[in-house]
Amino acid sequence: MLRPRHSTLATMGQKRKARDSIGTLKRLWSFVSPQKGWLLAAIIIVIISSGLSLLGPYVVGKAIDRYIVERRTDGFWMVLALLLFIYVALSASTFLQNYWMIGVAQKTVYAIRKQLFRHFHELPISFFDKRQQGELMSRITNDIDNMSQTFNSTAIQVISSALTLAGAIGVMVWLSPLLTLVTLLIVPMMYAGMKWITNRTQKRFREQQRCLGEMNGFIEEVISGQKVVKMFSQERRMINDFLQKNEQLKRAGFWAQTYSGFIPKLMNFLNNLSFALIAGVGGVLALKGIISIGVIVVFVEYARQFTRPLNDLANQWNTLLSALAGAERVFEILDTPKEEWDETGAISLGHLQGKVEFDHVVFSYDQKRDALRDVSFSVSPGETVALVGPTGAGKTTVLQLLTRFYDPDRGHIFIDGHDGRSIKRANLRAHMAFVLQDTFLFEGTIRDNIRYGRLEASDEEVEQAAKWANAHSFITKLPNGYDTVLKQDGSGISQGQRQLLAIARAMVANPSILILDEATSNIDTVTEMKIQEALERLMKGRTCFVIAHRLNTVQHADRILVLNEGKIVEQGTHESLLKAKGFYYELYHSHLQKEEVS
Repeated sequence: MLRPRHSTLATMGQKRKARDSIGTLKRLWSFVSPQKGWLLAAIIIVIISSGLSLLGPYVVGKAIDRYIVERRTDGFWMVLALLLFIYVALSASTFLQNYWMIGVAQKTVYAIRKQLFRHFHELPISFFDKRQQGELMSRITNDIDNMSQTFNSTAIQVISSALTLAGAIGVMVWLSPLLTLVTLLIVPMMYAGMKWITNRTQKRFREQQRCLGEMNGFIEEVISGQKVVKMFSQERRMINDFLQKNEQLKRAGFWAQTYSGFIPKLMNFLNNLSFALIAGVGGVLALKGIISIGVIVVFVEYARQFTRPLNDLANQWNTLLSALAGAERVFEILDTPKEEWDETGAISLGHLQGKVEFDHVVFSYDQKRDALRDVSFSVSPGETVALVGPTGAGKTTVLQLLTRFYDPDRGHIFIDGHDGRSIKRANLRAHMAFVLQDTFLFEGTIRDNIRYGRLEASDEEVEQAAKWANAHSFITKLPNGYDTVLKQDGSGISQGQRQLLAIARAMVANPSILILDEATSNIDTVTEMKIQEALERLMKGRTCFVIAHRLNTVQHADRILVLNEGKIVEQGTHESLLKAKGFYYELYHSHLQKEEVS
């Protein structure tokens, strides 16, 4: 029995959880916790450095009262030596805490990025169909970089600030409760100001990250489609669209930075106010002999120790909010349900004969309109079946279901008599190979791109597959032969040559089921002949599914399935379908008329 899908309600709940700041911090901790040993060491060093930073001003105050006010010199040099030791030790501990915390941060970000990238590979094809590539790239780069910056600079600052605040208040109360009360008068104003600002900045930073992701997606799309942009002279439109998105990002960034910029201004004002109150009240108390001058000096320094952590946090607040917004976007992806698990007890087939049966299959992409409606047909092992029909008839959908990129809403698909759901996805796809209209080649050598069909293939098997695919001759003419490095998506070689490499890759895979989707479209006549010859070798003895809009390329198929509006309206051989003078007959003659006109 299949494990249940995540419900829409559950997914909505997960997304709401991802936008909860406390929940986000708890999830971040789950990635930090494996480094808790180093984190604990960093915290211990932070405690030491916080103690040293509090000890220094206290020693200075005592030195003023004992040596400067009383004009004594005995022991003064010992005090100076003690101060030197304190501040050298403080510098060393600060270096260590930063060094260890950077290690914790980088290992944490590494774990997050690794899990996110792995999760990308576990998501269903439908997830990628609905999202821009650049926007997804922004989450694994920009958003995680924001998190890394926060771990490096802000995380340790929070711990240090908390300890410094607690220590400063404790010593201040011990020295003078009255001056402590005066210093704390700024806290309500600080709280009110911070609350007003943060209520506005957090949503602004979320908007900034969203706009940044959208703009990255747009840029990636336009750069990838630059040839199309220039062919249709759409440069001005693309520039205008970019300016619009850039304006949205500028506006979001402006208000996010503007509101967050209020924080240091507020803190500086409150710092100055605090110093003025301490100087005024402390001066009066000193004149009355209640406290010493040294205590006033210490208090001024401790007041700085009290407000500095808050000031540091305020200055880091925009980074923190940006990182939280980025973390929410990352966790939103991680909360997206993975591709459905394989059925409990799913099997792996050692050999596939290639028999395929669709039994009353119904499928819809959006639950509104059926892409396939009650489709039934059977394909024998080694049979070549062509799928033809107008655009949107459901041809590609048949293959999407066959490969289990999607599962049918109703009905069953049987492979060698086994329900497709009972076969492990990876095992099922390992018995298939694809030659598509748009061949995708990875950046790397030609040898590696061919071997992608079966990674354990030897160099001899790779070269033999290239010979069968009629690709060997052009490969050997390249500067480095099979070791020639292709740029991303195979730029640098022709479309026909990319198709020949795709056929070689499929031959290396040695599949039982072969899927050809417009494999000979947009190819010159000479190259098409080479591709057809290579495809005949590849198709021999295999179950083949062929999609083609050029109907003259499917005339020799064993059977033709004619689809229209998600249903099989006719099936048979090329000759029998022409004799029937039905839908296929009209398609075929319409195609011939277009070729005569062209």
